[in-house]
Amino acid sequence: MGVTPKIAPSMLSSDFANLASEAKRMLDFGADWLHMDIMDGHFVPNLTIGAPVIESLRKHTAAFLDCHLMVTNPIDYVEPLGKAGASGFTFHVEVSKENWQELIQKIKSKAMRPGVALKPGTPVEEVYPLVDSENPVEMVLVMTVEPGFGGQKFMPEMMDKVRVLRKKYPSLDIEVDGGLGPSTIEMAASAGANCIVAGSSIFGAAEPGTVISHMRNCVLENREKC
Repeated sequence: MGVTPKIAPSMLSSDFANLASEAKRMLDFGADWLHMDIMDGHFVPNLTIGAPVIESLRKHTAAFLDCHLMVTNPIDYVEPLGKAGASGFTFHVEVSKENWQELIQKIKSKAMRPGVALKPGTPVEEVYPLVDSENPVEMVLVMTVEPGFGGQKFMPEMMDKVRVLRKKYPSLDIEVDGGLGPSTIEMAASAGANCIVAGSSIFGAAEPGTVISHMRNCVLENREKC
């Protein structure tokens, strides 16, 4: 059967003053997940949202809130995000080399789904122990731009990481984030990515539902080939 497509509009590109209605709009357009970028102003220079915003949004939606933690100390965020109602908790491998086992355990204990992300300059081999572990992460996020800001250009050379991961882990959820849109989705889907994060290409589209549907179809069409 293979992995299923999950299209996750990046709420960083939404109108933050109307987050609940923007979330509903994306779900009505066919989104599977809502991608929430949590940045601490330290691991990346930008500062975005935290647990209070997740908690507020959770009151208005039952959607899967796919939280990407671009923070220096992810373990400090596990309890507050679990209480707030986060669904997925993806931390960066670059800041968790000493405590990833404890981190995965804590994330699961708060009923969240653990994932690990890697920046463009990080070798893909660094995530293998986290996927091979007896208590593994359930998703790998391959950043296709440098994390921290939306609207950057897609880095096609990152697809080598996706291809390697898909060959090694046929049933793993592999997410890509950064510069994804109608012109780049085929590259990501054919490499084996099934979880697609897209911000400006969805929110800036005249017909966001068409973009979401196109992305899902690309993943479906390519998954048998992987």
